[in-house]
Amino acid sequence: MVRMAAWIVVPSLCLTALTACGGSDRNETLPAPAPDETTSSAPSQSPGETPSIKASPQRSARPKVIGTIAEGLEVPWGVAFLPDGSALVTERDSGQVLQVRRGSVHQVGVIDVQPGGEAGLLGVAVSPTYARDKRVFFYATAADDNRVLRTTFDGGRLGALEPILTGIPKAGNHDGGRMIFGPDKMLYVSTGEAGQPDLAQDRSSLGGKVLRITQDGKPGPGNPEGSSPVWTWGHRNVQGLAFDDAGNLWASEFGQDTFDELNLIVKGRNYGWPLVEGRGDRAGLQDPQVTWSTGDASPSGLAFVDGRLWLGALRGERLWRVDVDSGKALHPKAFFVGEYGRMRTVVPAPDGNLWVTTSNRDGRGVPAGDDDRILLVRP
Repeated sequence: MVRMAAWIVVPSLCLTALTACGGSDRNETLPAPAPDETTSSAPSQSPGETPSIKASPQRSARPKVIGTIAEGLEVPWGVAFLPDGSALVTERDSGQVLQVRRGSVHQVGVIDVQPGGEAGLLGVAVSPTYARDKRVFFYATAADDNRVLRTTFDGGRLGALEPILTGIPKAGNHDGGRMIFGPDKMLYVSTGEAGQPDLAQDRSSLGGKVLRITQDGKPGPGNPEGSSPVWTWGHRNVQGLAFDDAGNLWASEFGQDTFDELNLIVKGRNYGWPLVEGRGDRAGLQDPQVTWSTGDASPSGLAFVDGRLWLGALRGERLWRVDVDSGKALHPKAFFVGEYGRMRTVVPAPDGNLWVTTSNRDGRGVPAGDDDRILLVRP
């Protein structure tokens, strides 16, 4: 493997141009496809549009790791696909932004963040109107807060960074950080309560929430309180967001001592933290659809493919599969228990497979020689 020769040093998180990184590829030797692997190309789409996701090839009773997209990464956190089938990948602690395709890893910039614990360079999202605007969005920890940054990517390098939403509480843990565009073309952003549980119930705070904003960082039209980006509240630390094929938004959430959660996100609902952990069965509070013990999950990334949610477990070191039927989550089942260590981010690839990142170099895992990796998983 060819390691990066040098990093780009960026003096400021905000309004800073990122230079191109020629000659900084990290090429990986990949195993041959498994004998029963189905090879399929990305679905057709209009030039420059973000890729659609086709049905998973040869859906089977058990998922299977059929290859390695990349290895030797340092805490890969966010993954978002571009129209050409490559993906932008963030590294939490280094602040590197990588363009990854099967067979190569190329640095396209470094964002100056303030890492520490769970903070750093976290989520990434690609504009649904990328064909026109070339916009990409990052969730990053600055000196005083977490914030959403907007920039452009023309296929070679990132452009100038512009903060569009600031003031999200930061801490060494519970920083949230996942972002996803919805069918309504609004950007949904998950935040943590930064270790201050009361912030989750404080609707004037951006901590412990799911936010819904425009590409300019303004509150989305139709938000529960028109002047606020808050969509739902009462969350401890949401690190997974996924839309199903009916347009429902799902979120994975870290519990404290007893229960991790999978929630169906409904506009204007209160999800209970810190009043309850797990199911509370209390009026005015939304109960989770699935709970796990914290030792079996500690959930982060979440993806929806072909009727099922897939959830990466950190402490639980496994990949969870959950069936979805008419807005109900059913039959959770675990795979790869202990085989690959901590599994953080799970995203649907354009070919219907999953990209799953390991997170064994995050200070809480036991890294193997080729960690951290992006695994190619056939659902």
